[in-house]
Amino acid sequence: MEIRHLKNIFVVSVGFLLLFVAFGGLQTLQSSLNASGGLGAVSLSVIYAGQIFSAAVFTPFVIKKLGCKWTLIIGTCFYIMYTLANFYPRWYTLIPASVMLGLGASPFWTAKCTYLTVSARQHALKSGQKDMHVINQYFGIFFFIFQSSRIWGNLISSLVLNLAQPKDETIWNNTDCGASEALILSGNWSQSAGNYSEQSGNWSHTSSTSSRPSNVLVYIILGVYVACGLLALLLISTLLDPIDLTENTNADCHVNFWEPFLATTKHLQDKRQCLLIPLTIYSGIVQGFILSDYTKSYVTCSLGMQYVGYVIIVYGGTTSIFSYIFGKLSQYIKRITFFSSAMTINISSIAALFVWRPHHYQLGVFFVFSGLWGIADAVWQTLLNGYYGILFEDNRDAAFANYLLWKSVGYVISFGYSSFLGIYVKLCILLATLLLGMLLYLIVEYIEFRKTNIQVHSFKDTETVSEKD
Repeated sequence: MEIRHLKNIFVVSVGFLLLFVAFGGLQTLQSSLNASGGLGAVSLSVIYAGQIFSAAVFTPFVIKKLGCKWTLIIGTCFYIMYTLANFYPRWYTLIPASVMLGLGASPFWTAKCTYLTVSARQHALKSGQKDMHVINQYFGIFFFIFQSSRIWGNLISSLVLNLAQPKDETIWNNTDCGASEALILSGNWSQSAGNYSEQSGNWSHTSSTSSRPSNVLVYIILGVYVACGLLALLLISTLLDPIDLTENTNADCHVNFWEPFLATTKHLQDKRQCLLIPLTIYSGIVQGFILSDYTKSYVTCSLGMQYVGYVIIVYGGTTSIFSYIFGKLSQYIKRITFFSSAMTINISSIAALFVWRPHHYQLGVFFVFSGLWGIADAVWQTLLNGYYGILFEDNRDAAFANYLLWKSVGYVISFGYSSFLGIYVKLCILLATLLLGMLLYLIVEYIEFRKTNIQVHSFKDTETVSEKD
């Protein structure tokens, strides 16, 4: 791999790693730190709703006007701004910051996808390798580094909170955790709770510790997160090389606002894109389930909040390692094999969560589930993302904008119904979305298989005619 390309991949990957150490850690803590009036949950919903809007309206326009590098720089600033807003979380500070981050997140992520894809194609052209193999390797390297942000972000918050605060001595021994009838009837939680009330269906924990840590501890965590964001900004702005987006495009580079917008919406006319929508939505729903519902209704319910960070660390670490492994193996093993394996893991995990009644003495089981979800997530995040770059090589920006749009829809759905649907129903939604998504994905593979065979036969027929002549 050429040194310049390797350096750029490293800069993008580490920049995202540092930035999402902060945002990922904040996302995990948001509902607890800003629980008053549901401000934390609302801010996350606003972010992903903003991503949907920007992905549908102006993401390709922004990238074509600013280029990948400047889009990444400005997006990084929006993430830092959101972290700063958490120093004084109010409706008039956090929500505007969430709106700006949501609008900037789609161009930010699409610019990353475009940068890696174009860079991979340039490298493949010079080295004589197949595009799809290099693209999968690039995305595998990126997600190997990036997905570890879940480890460091949660480790920072867990260490600060656990070392600086007295530990809660309450023994968590509830038998109504998981997909139980009690949690189906009520999904409401109180952070200052520990004893279950059968009449109300809620927890009430008689502990002297407050649900929100002291401001000093919060400011320490936020200070570390802001420093990570600033370091990411410095890295991207100074070390990342600009990339030429005009290759394989028309000579007329004039761009107006409506052209990219129409390109994003017109991309839905491609039946392959429409067929991939359910699986892309699932990739967002399943992450929302792990980060919110699994941690709340299984981990917190049985073990307490102090274990949430460690469970997410295992999830993030597993995803990171297997993203790299799958990216490497994708040139030897067919993509459909990975997708089928991920589906099998997820279906098995969902089936187990339907019947499992977690207890505090089953500590290892919580981490096993976390690791299994992480392995499957490595497929959905790495290979599905890369598949968009391979499948829609002639319309990358609109394709990646659609990818982020529909994945954000999954996040909004997951966070949106989190507070009023029971775990049993959520597991049913996960299972139904996964089965539908995989069925339609297989149709896409069949379409591509037929197209390849037709092209091969046409080529052979042409050769036969030439030989006769």
